Amino acid sequence: MTDAPLLPDTGEPGFGLYVHWPFCAAKCPYCDFNSHVRHQPVDQDRFAAAFLTEMDAMRALSGPRTVTSIFMGGGTPSLMEPATVEAILDGIAARWHVPAGIEVTMEANPSSVEAERFRGYRAAGVNRVSLGVQALNDRDLKFLGRLHDVADALKAIRLAREIFPRMSFDLIYARPGQTVEAWEAELREAVSYAVDHLSLYQLTIEEGTPFFGLHKAGKLVVPDGDQSAALYEATQEITAGFGMPAYEVSNHAKPGAESRHNLTYWRYGDYAGIGPGAHGRLTRGGMKLATATERKPEAWLEQVEATGHGMVDEEMLDRSEQADELLLMGLRLREGVDLVRWRELSGRDLDPAREAFLLEHGFLERLGNARIRCTPSGMLILDAVVADLAS
Repeated sequence: MTDAPLLPDTGEPGFGLYVHWPFCAAKCPYCDFNSHVRHQPVDQDRFAAAFLTEMDAMRALSGPRTVTSIFMGGGTPSLMEPATVEAILDGIAARWHVPAGIEVTMEANPSSVEAERFRGYRAAGVNRVSLGVQALNDRDLKFLGRLHDVADALKAIRLAREIFPRMSFDLIYARPGQTVEAWEAELREAVSYAVDHLSLYQLTIEEGTPFFGLHKAGKLVVPDGDQSAALYEATQEITAGFGMPAYEVSNHAKPGAESRHNLTYWRYGDYAGIGPGAHGRLTRGGMKLATATERKPEAWLEQVEATGHGMVDEEMLDRSEQADELLLMGLRLREGVDLVRWRELSGRDLDPAREAFLLEHGFLERLGNARIRCTPSGMLILDAVVADLAS
């Protein structure tokens, strides 16, 4: 893939490619993502060939499209060899139109072994890296099950800043016993290391994870609603003060540095999902095809080799279902939801009484006649706002 300055955001939803690498060196106790630990080396050549095969199936579904972003997530994509990444990116360019300068992101964990591969990923065409730092003190990194320490994280951040045009990293807050003051100090430190983007997630207890069992048994206590709200509000205040306001519930960036790929999701654009457990949304004749692939890596691999794809679920979403998804995704964004597009999909206006209630109580606001968005207070109860408007 050719190297070029990153293209500006056009404000359009775009068409993204998501590639899921499902393997991790260890499973974090809070994680419910489709990630798997293998104690024997993964046959990367075989998986790369299967990714290319599934791309053929997705290309047949999407038709000719211009790609606006590529995202390699996981799992831990930085466990891939640079040659595997190069094969995947070359495969995408052979099947769709990939303009020079689109955003190409890879998630990475900041262990020293993986960081050494960064130059190879850059040469392969990756121009943005997202580091899973998660905490900036060793005690909490150990609690979160991370394999790196703070020194590893800072080394990876420095290397990423040196090699990639754009870099982001993640932190998890609302950890057990975390005070607002401690989080503010940690966040200010994080901002000092950041380039132009941070992803800041509250710790959630997901069913099926080790943390879920500990929480249910009363052995893991997370901040209550009031404390979580105070931590969230401190997050907004500090990041905005440093010129990196929230453009989405959990994502903060300097203007122009927003994640193009994630904006495709939140603006309800189309994207093809490739790899074990990947999801996609592809517009076909006014309908939207929702796709999902087999989650278990080896089962996905065998299915792709046998049938040409790993899809286990294909569902056509009608316009009403699309309207609901547009609200669900778009209200996460500071830019809000395009009401004209929502009306075209839903075939109706917002319920005046429900909208008036949310406006009156300060959970929703109008941007002229064209858009609605959640207020900061509305973001704290986002699911309830979406449910109210969609019903």
